[in-house]
Amino acid sequence: MTRLETTWAKAKMPAPKLGMWLGLLGVVIFSLTLPMTRLATGSAADPQLSGIFIAMGRATVAGLLSALLLVAQRAGLPARSDWQLLGLTALGAVFGFPLFTSIAMRHVESVHASVMLGVLPLTTAAIGAWAHKQRPSLGFWVCASLGSALVVGFAVLRSGQTGLSLHWADGVLLAGMGWAALSYVTGAKLSARMPAEHVICWALVISLPVSLPFCVWALPDTTIRATSWMGFAYVSLFSMWIGFFAWYRGLALGGTVRVSQIQQLQPFMSMLISVPLLGEQLDLMTVGFGLAVMAAVMAGKRMPIYERSGPIS
Repeated sequence: MTRLETTWAKAKMPAPKLGMWLGLLGVVIFSLTLPMTRLATGSAADPQLSGIFIAMGRATVAGLLSALLLVAQRAGLPARSDWQLLGLTALGAVFGFPLFTSIAMRHVESVHASVMLGVLPLTTAAIGAWAHKQRPSLGFWVCASLGSALVVGFAVLRSGQTGLSLHWADGVLLAGMGWAALSYVTGAKLSARMPAEHVICWALVISLPVSLPFCVWALPDTTIRATSWMGFAYVSLFSMWIGFFAWYRGLALGGTVRVSQIQQLQPFMSMLISVPLLGEQLDLMTVGFGLAVMAAVMAGKRMPIYERSGPIS
C-alpha cells in the first residue's frame, strides 16, 4: 500500500473523491508548465533556452532524481507485462509533450498556448474510455464536448481580439496534447498496480539513454537569464516529476475518464499565472469563459460512466 493509499484509508475518504482531489493537485502543478516553459525558452525576438534542451534537460534532471528515488525505496523491477505501457508513457510524457510544447512556446504567448490545452481532457477521456473498456453516458460526453467547445471558441475569439493569428505552432501544440493524453491513460493503468511515483520514475529512467546525450548536446553556449533557468528548474522538478505523483494516482483512483475533465480548468489557471509572471493580459471575456468551463466540468463529473456491459444510456 502506498503512502497516498494509507492516507486515504485513515481519512476514510472514498477512492473516487480522493482521486478528484489528487487530480486537482496535479492540474494546479501542471498549470504552471506552459508559462514556465515560455519563461525558459524566451520569445522569437529574445530567445533563451532552446526547445530541445528544455525537453531533454527536464527529462534528464527528473530521470536522475528518479533513479535516486527508486534506489532509496528499493523498488523492484516492473513486471514484464508493464514494460510496454512504460514505453508508451515515456513516449508521451517524457518526449512527446515536452518536446512539442517546448518548441512551440517560443513562437506563441502563454495565454494563447493555454487555450489549446482545452482539447486535452476530451482526448484523454476518449482514449481512457477505449483503454479501460468504459462507456461514458451521453450526458458526460455532452458536458465534456461543451467544455472543450468553450475553450476552442475562446481561443478563436481571443485571437481575433488580440491580433493573434493561427500559427504553425498551434499544430505542434495539438500534437503535444495528443501525446500527453496517451501518457495519462497508460500511466493511470500502471498506477492501478504500482505506486504512482514509480510509474513516472521508471518512464524517466528508461528514457535516460536518449535524454541525457541530447541534453548534453543541446547545452546552451550563450549567457542565459536567471529567470529562464528558474522556469527550467520548475518544469524539471514539478512538471516532469512531482506533478505526476499526484496526477497518475488521481487518475487511477478516480477513473481516467472522469478525473481527466478537471484538466479543463488548466488553461484558465495557466492564464491567471501568466498575468503576473509574464505580464500578459487578462480580461472579462477570459473570466467569463473560465466560469463557463468550470460549470461544464462540475456537471460532467456528476454524469454516470458505465462499464461496456452496463446499461445503455
